[in-house]
Amino acid sequence: MKLGRLNHIGVATPSIADSIAFYRDVMGATKIHAPFDLPAQGVKVCFVDAPNTQIELIEPLGDASPIHGFLAKNPAGGQHHVCYEVPDIREAKAWFEAKGAKVLGEPRIGAHGTPIFFVHPKDMGGVLTEIMESPRGDH
Repeated sequence: MKLGRLNHIGVATPSIADSIAFYRDVMGATKIHAPFDLPAQGVKVCFVDAPNTQIELIEPLGDASPIHGFLAKNPAGGQHHVCYEVPDIREAKAWFEAKGAKVLGEPRIGAHGTPIFFVHPKDMGGVLTEIMESPRGDH
């Protein structure tokens, strides 16, 4: 398995609207995508483009959302995960499992429309890590 580029940093927020204003007005972001719901994962997401990666703003869609629990412990929000690209999601999953890492669930379609899975923070230096299959045509 070969680690690919950093695709995005996930930031949990109690309000995507407030976070959009922060990234636009304080951080100077000029390309902010329209927020959209991802009901299968219990979240609303919005991508903010940076020159070398994206910030994924994540707001819970309800109390059952995994982000709801994160915000209960971190009411102001904060960094939730980092996401790296890999060329083949199944190969990457098998590689992490062979190393003894705890993969959280089966691959599923993520916010970029490509397969993803998460690796438990205890196996990733304390950082919840999303592994994402590179979108076709990206390197």
